[in-house]
Amino acid sequence: MKRFFSATLLALISLTSAVRAEDEKLEVAGLTFKFAAPWASVQSTGMFRAGTLAATVEGAEKPVEAVFYSFPGPGGGGDVEANVKRWLGQELDAGGKKITLVTATGTFNDGPPMGAKTPRENYTLIAAIVPTEESNVFVKLTGPKDAIAKLAENFKKIVTSPFAK
Repeated sequence: MKRFFSATLLALISLTSAVRAEDEKLEVAGLTFKFAAPWASVQSTGMFRAGTLAATVEGAEKPVEAVFYSFPGPGGGGDVEANVKRWLGQELDAGGKKITLVTATGTFNDGPPMGAKTPRENYTLIAAIVPTEESNVFVKLTGPKDAIAKLAENFKKIVTSPFAK
């Protein structure tokens, strides 16, 4: 009986974990972003961070973060054109919404917005500008090039997920 109970409990925990992994959500500026493993929601720290997802990836010495920013009011955070000029862009169509996507590889200057920077060579940035009724949500993922390459398609699914049917 004890073995049956342990096996049943283990199966139930496994089933709950599997369902939960498919149902993870992050709410930002009225949009619901869906994600699954290897992503996990972590506490956001820092200016203007509205949400943070982290993933442990082979090739990265620490978990990489996809950071969601939301700035108050219309035009908060600058318009799309200004950000694309800064980030270098392409676009995704998600349920009729245009999501601007940027990918760049090179030396990333890591550090707080107005603080000292540490150059990180051979890093990749993938960023998305997701439109909302009021403003835009900016999502940035940076880390070692090989690690980010493993997450690129999954990142695109996350940023288009609020508009997926």
